Amino acid sequence: MKHSPLDITSISRFPYELSEALERGHDKRGDSAWLLARMTDPSTEFIPLWKSQNLVTRAPISAARLNVAQTATHLPQAASVTYLGWHDNHAVFSIGLKDSETAPLTEFGAWSNMRSVGEQLNAADWAVMAYARAMVYWHERHRYCGICGSPTVSGLGGHVLKCSKLECATEHYPRTDPCIIVLVFSGDRCLLGRQNSWPTGRYSTLAGFIEPGESADQAVAREVYEEAGVKLKEARYYGSQSWPFPASLMLGFHAEASTEEIHLHDNELGDARWFTRQELRDALTSGTVGIPTSVAISYHLIAAWFNMAPVGGPL
Repeated sequence: MKHSPLDITSISRFPYELSEALERGHDKRGDSAWLLARMTDPSTEFIPLWKSQNLVTRAPISAARLNVAQTATHLPQAASVTYLGWHDNHAVFSIGLKDSETAPLTEFGAWSNMRSVGEQLNAADWAVMAYARAMVYWHERHRYCGICGSPTVSGLGGHVLKCSKLECATEHYPRTDPCIIVLVFSGDRCLLGRQNSWPTGRYSTLAGFIEPGESADQAVAREVYEEAGVKLKEARYYGSQSWPFPASLMLGFHAEASTEEIHLHDNELGDARWFTRQELRDALTSGTVGIPTSVAISYHLIAAWFNMAPVGGPL
């Protein structure tokens, strides 16, 4: 897919960083009577998921927000129901539907992976769909206590899973895994890498999980050195993005390199290259190189560097 040179310069800041579309309503999570009343309230919205896919309306692409009547036959058998919060004077819940061979609720939309429709979503839809997806994923994988193996029981509106064994009663809470993602530059060149499993010509910024006992800054330096053999002079935080594939928080950085020689140390990357702005512009225009779409913070890290606009000014 060819990119216009303007595509990469059109957005210089990540657009999903501040979304106040949904008030999470922490104070209502423990009010079981209030939550039960909301479950039958005609104004309540339900965000369904099935086989890790979100339901979206077809034209325009947006989050399918269903009401009580539309979900009535599925609610009693749902694998999970979580209170997400309050928006525009009504409650919002996620519903994790049980796996079935026949796709449910297709009369209200189409099932899709967020990656494939993300560019077409507004900030509010991205936020609520990511939130719902992360909670459903967590429920699916924590049906049993990690301490004693007994079944867990949902509480606090779906935000805690408690061990059903009285002698254990361990409470388990949703987990978010922090990752770093970094655009490394040196002068007029930026460092991009690719994995062998990616489509031909696809390059992106370097990324990896933060390890136990490690700061985000330390993870930036370690990941860049482990993957590309490049050492860093300085790193600066850019912004963050919820990345529900499955449950990560991407912490974005710009970093200036102190060395430029590339050594692919850990076999995670199939290739890594330095690009000048002109080389990247020409490669995107010709279609020989592709980068992530604007739904990903990686795109915005690249675009901000391309426009010489790292947050806080030049490093």
